[in-house]
Amino acid sequence: MKKRQAAIPLVILILTVASVNQSGICQTDVQQEDLLKKKQQEFLSWKFGMFLHFNMSTFHDTEWSNGHEDTLTFNPDQLDCSQWADAAVGAGMQYGVLTVKHTGGWCLWDSKYTQHDIARFSNYKNGKGDIVKEYVDAFRSRGLKVGIYYCLPGNYSNRWGNKLECGQEELHGLFPESVGDFEWYIEKQVDELLTNYGPIDLFWFDQYSNPYTGKYWPELKSLVHRLQPDCIVIANNCKDFSETDIAGYEYPWLITAHPSEALPPEGNKKASEVCDLLDERGWFWKSGGEKMQPLDDLIKMIRLSNSRNANYLLDVPPDNHGLIPEVYVKYLKEVGKKI
Repeated sequence: MKKRQAAIPLVILILTVASVNQSGICQTDVQQEDLLKKKQQEFLSWKFGMFLHFNMSTFHDTEWSNGHEDTLTFNPDQLDCSQWADAAVGAGMQYGVLTVKHTGGWCLWDSKYTQHDIARFSNYKNGKGDIVKEYVDAFRSRGLKVGIYYCLPGNYSNRWGNKLECGQEELHGLFPESVGDFEWYIEKQVDELLTNYGPIDLFWFDQYSNPYTGKYWPELKSLVHRLQPDCIVIANNCKDFSETDIAGYEYPWLITAHPSEALPPEGNKKASEVCDLLDERGWFWKSGGEKMQPLDDLIKMIRLSNSRNANYLLDVPPDNHGLIPEVYVKYLKEVGKKI
């Protein structure tokens, strides 16, 4: 049984001996600003990426899972991350972002800090798989940048397709072991992801300002930068560079909730990213007929985003076999020809 060690708070103390130049500016602040600008320029050179929503919700026709799903339902019998990477290359994409932990708290790697992970998916490689490794290896082998999505705590039960049954515990997007000490477990899992898989180009956090761990966000962001200084941190829907390295625009939500803020403004100078849906039915794959964006509309969105100093991150969800559906692959090839 996986157990945690003695609890410690998520606090990172960085002691720096800093010199002050004639302008009275701390030299380390200047260095940090220069590094941020360098990372932003690198990020903007990617222009177009693939968002991969693939987790427990893939097998339940839901957008959000709650962590109480039957682990035997996770059964991608043909999973092929190389096929994902090839589809990204065919579309002219430069990077990927995979949902390694979504609202159900299910981890697509074997975490030391919970049993709520891929080791319980006995229908997938007898619980011996590691989809995070398969993904990063496949994308790197094609020269693509690798990003990781990690969902922070929130209230996800009985919403967007899942139902919490009587007597089931609200897990808030994490896992049973973490109850009462979310910050410690989040810190340890971020450490695992940034220690065990080589250089991670982008760490994409959802719900960064949540009511449960929001006050610890500066420490968590600092942890990522300490473990991998070149890793870019995106806090979803954040525009403040003291909180995020890249300004984020979740277009499908913003266009409904805050239409005037759904895209970077004309003449935008902030390094930004717009994430959007290929299939208008949602972020995760759904059974039944696809409802894809008109191709010309998608091309306009890519060009509009790039013209406003923003990358365009297009969600292309693998299906319950673990493959990007052929109809999506053909569509992406057409995108590649257009751009």
